[in-house]
Amino acid sequence: MERPLDYLNNLTQDNWLIGYNSHQFNQIAQELYLELTQLSACGTSPKIILAEREPIRFLASFIAACAANCPVFLCNYDWGTQEWQQVFDLVQPDIILRMGNREWGIGNGNNYQCPMPNHIMIPTGGSSGQMKFAIHTWETLTASVQGFSEYFQLKQVNSFCVLPLYHVSGLMQFMRSFTTAGKLAIQPFKALESGQILNIKQSEYFISLVPTQLQRLLQNPELTEWLSQFNTVLLGGAPAWNELLEKARFHRIRLAPTYGMTETASQIATLKPDDFLDGKISSGQILPHAKVTIRNQQGEILNSNQIGNITIHAQSLALGYYPITRENQTDLQVDDLGFLDDQGHLNIVGRNSDKIITGGENIYPAEIESAIQATQMVTDICVIGIPDKHWGQALTAIYIPKKSNTSVLKIQTLLKDKLSKFKIPKYWIPQQNLPRNSQGKINRQQLQQIATEFLQNSIT
Repeated sequence: MERPLDYLNNLTQDNWLIGYNSHQFNQIAQELYLELTQLSACGTSPKIILAEREPIRFLASFIAACAANCPVFLCNYDWGTQEWQQVFDLVQPDIILRMGNREWGIGNGNNYQCPMPNHIMIPTGGSSGQMKFAIHTWETLTASVQGFSEYFQLKQVNSFCVLPLYHVSGLMQFMRSFTTAGKLAIQPFKALESGQILNIKQSEYFISLVPTQLQRLLQNPELTEWLSQFNTVLLGGAPAWNELLEKARFHRIRLAPTYGMTETASQIATLKPDDFLDGKISSGQILPHAKVTIRNQQGEILNSNQIGNITIHAQSLALGYYPITRENQTDLQVDDLGFLDDQGHLNIVGRNSDKIITGGENIYPAEIESAIQATQMVTDICVIGIPDKHWGQALTAIYIPKKSNTSVLKIQTLLKDKLSKFKIPKYWIPQQNLPRNSQGKINRQQLQQIATEFLQNSIT
């Protein structure tokens, strides 16, 4: 199997990085690689925190660290003080790479105690707010690339990246292009949204978006037209709502809804664009490098169309969370509930931990959020349960109204035809924005706080 250095040495194309200088990438990677191998020659490899904001430096440093077998922790330069404190306490780095500088970290650079050479730590905060790093390797990441290439029957993958490179969603776009000798275009999403478009032939590229990004691009007719020219528009990171999918289908966007996570090195299921345009709604078929089983609470495998817990078996699975590796664990049971239909397509019902029990009924917020989005009276919505002495939990909708005079009564009336009475939220809390991260994931803890404060104030 080819290693990072082989790929680096084999880079013959000078123009594989669109919008940036490919030669500069090579130069930074080679120089840093030599520096790191000299340091590693003294003993164990130094632990590296990689927090470069500049894309070329970030990617070149990543490849250099991987080639020198140094454990590398991918970080967001713009994390707040609290997050950085958590990271330093957990990692105790030897070297910090940021702003083009190499700084010695709190590991002091003399005492390389990391038991994990070759390991790539990718941040996965989820919605808990606690910093965690999934432990990957060059092998787990390339297994994901292989499954992707095989599924889409491609020798080379060209990617257009508007997602953060420290996150699995951005990193894997680089990995697909870099390891298949494809092209990589990188552009900040804000620049794209403001109409600065890189000169590429979209029909030869894959672009990855989260639902809120897709929603914003579809509000602009020129960008909608631009997006419709792409070979494939991968959509993931958070659940997409039906209205958004319908709008994309109406504009003939070659959408490929995906299912995956940091722990699986991005997607393990993807709906192909032709199936999407034909009206199919699911997360698609399982990619060749993965296998999914649906199990009941006793761990027994269920048949097609039976809802249960999703268990993933994949060559791209993370080895654990830093600093603990899982011993011989080849399966990952996730918090999501779903079923495999007769065609083997994966359908996600909702998250187990998001389940709301009200009056003895099990409710999954995704269904209600989708119905509320379909009224076209809100621009964003999240449904949570708040403790209630009569019902156990009371359904609460926290939403951004489309217009200042949007009537809750009108939304409720429209929902009566679509949802059972017990699924219509009891409380409605308007907000100007909802706490979502750059991947579109909602912070439910923050929402609980918003809801509790709002309801206390309205009662007093």
